[in-house]
Amino acid sequence: MKSSLRLAFATFTLLTAAAINAPHADASNPSAKKTSQNKPAAISTEFAHFTQWKEVAEFTDQMVLRHGFNKTELDTLFDQIRYVETAIQLIKPAPPGKPKNWKAYRARFVDNYRIDAGIAFWDQYADALNRAENQYGVPAEIIVGLIGVETVFGRNTGNFRVMDALTTLAFAYPDTPTRLARMAFFRTELENMLLMARDSAVDPLSFKGSYAGAIGWSQFMPSSIRSYAVDFDGDGKIDLINSPVDAIGSVANYLAQHGWKKGLPTVFPATLVANETDPEQLNRVLAQGLKASYQLEQLKTIATTANPDAPDQLSYGLVDLQNGSDATEYWLATDNFFAITQYNRSYFYAMSVIDLGKVIATARIK
Repeated sequence: MKSSLRLAFATFTLLTAAAINAPHADASNPSAKKTSQNKPAAISTEFAHFTQWKEVAEFTDQMVLRHGFNKTELDTLFDQIRYVETAIQLIKPAPPGKPKNWKAYRARFVDNYRIDAGIAFWDQYADALNRAENQYGVPAEIIVGLIGVETVFGRNTGNFRVMDALTTLAFAYPDTPTRLARMAFFRTELENMLLMARDSAVDPLSFKGSYAGAIGWSQFMPSSIRSYAVDFDGDGKIDLINSPVDAIGSVANYLAQHGWKKGLPTVFPATLVANETDPEQLNRVLAQGLKASYQLEQLKTIATTANPDAPDQLSYGLVDLQNGSDATEYWLATDNFFAITQYNRSYFYAMSVIDLGKVIATARIK
């Protein structure tokens, strides 16, 4: 690479990282997450001669036309990129037929290791967490829970070269029903990765992250870094890998920008109305998407909550947490619950963030 892609960085300081679990922007493969007690999976890579791929050549031509990149420099860069078979295997959806199990999922993330690490993290960065809560309206326990679920408080932040992972998924995504849409997504992230590296004058090959290209304590994809990351420690640069304080502020800003409302609860336990629930109506409400669309009055023939603190005037969504062969849990979720699902489009994920943060908050005051 020529000097324009290798200079010491200016705005962003996103260089190296350790080992990762799963990216928030992937939102599809929780089975690939690993605790810090596990050894990182071996990364299978091989040279793919990406510059000989027609689609890659078209992509680099577009980068030249749209953003003024140097074609020779891009070709030199892509000649060094490896195809990552491990990323292909990890991105694949779980085999069909296996029932979802919320209790098993929760147990992987709300465990003693994360709780102890979360207490230490909260104690060390209490000032930054309080400042983020005051500035963005996002409670400290939500920020702590999210960073704990994502990277076990910085212990699992990534050992895949981001350029390798993004290029592999952008041009060789596995054959699934969503393949074209996912390839388009990863090409956009690859574009943002190159722009971020150029803007910060960092060699793009130096970035490490998840198998899907997420970076740092907060596991932001490149587009999210460019749009939502903030310099929360005030040192003049954004560093989501080496600055937990920047990660704290960036998580809070992301949630605030995606609909978090200060002081709003997240969920209330719900119970289906026995013998009155119309299955078609229940399915229609459950399929309402990642948003709070109903008021309690509209849901009274389907589900109720025994919690007297659930305000009548709020909007809710009905969330089902399946437990395999055991009974499904139901919850009434507010806009703040769905703000978390914008980070990872999974009810299990959002509830794990909420539960982990709550357990850590309780453990700190004992």
